[in-house]
Amino acid sequence: MDKRNWKAILESLLFAAGDEGLSLKQVCSVLEIPEDEAFNRMNELKEWYDDRGIAVVEIAGAYQLATKKEHAEYLKKLVESPNVSLLSQAALETLAIIAYKQPITRAEIEQIRGVKTERPVQTLTSKGLVKEVGRAEGTGRAYLFGTTKEFLEYFGLKSIEELPPLPDYVQEEFADEEADLFFEKFQETLESNE
Repeated sequence: MDKRNWKAILESLLFAAGDEGLSLKQVCSVLEIPEDEAFNRMNELKEWYDDRGIAVVEIAGAYQLATKKEHAEYLKKLVESPNVSLLSQAALETLAIIAYKQPITRAEIEQIRGVKTERPVQTLTSKGLVKEVGRAEGTGRAYLFGTTKEFLEYFGLKSIEELPPLPDYVQEEFADEEADLFFEKFQETLESNE
């Protein structure tokens, strides 16, 4: 391991590991160092982060980067602010499908969109616009997703019934060309509510 850059290397590894975190064994394996040295390096990195906006924390035997609790009120404002970041086209499409077809499984969303939706569902969940509302019956008991109170607030709706009605041909079937027209209409509704 490059002794001069060990902090940067560990920081990169923690960032890449994301929410899953990085176990001490993984640090040892990747950096090819003994466990006691890996432990000491992680503790030094924790101390190094003391004056920064993020921290290195150990949760369930894995190290990860996390925001500091003392900044929670600012982070909450960021997450709750609808103007901070716009939703991607994939997230908007996924949100529209969930809003109109809820409760719905990710597999059903993917069938309608024709592409994977793990990332858009994650984004929508992290923004508090959708949540898990139960489990589907049958094999695997997939999670069912629905919209949240924050969704209604974000789009200025009193209830889900205030969503603009779908054209009859879209209600019949979410075919590709028809879905494109629907998503254009949904985008117009979003823009008029901003």
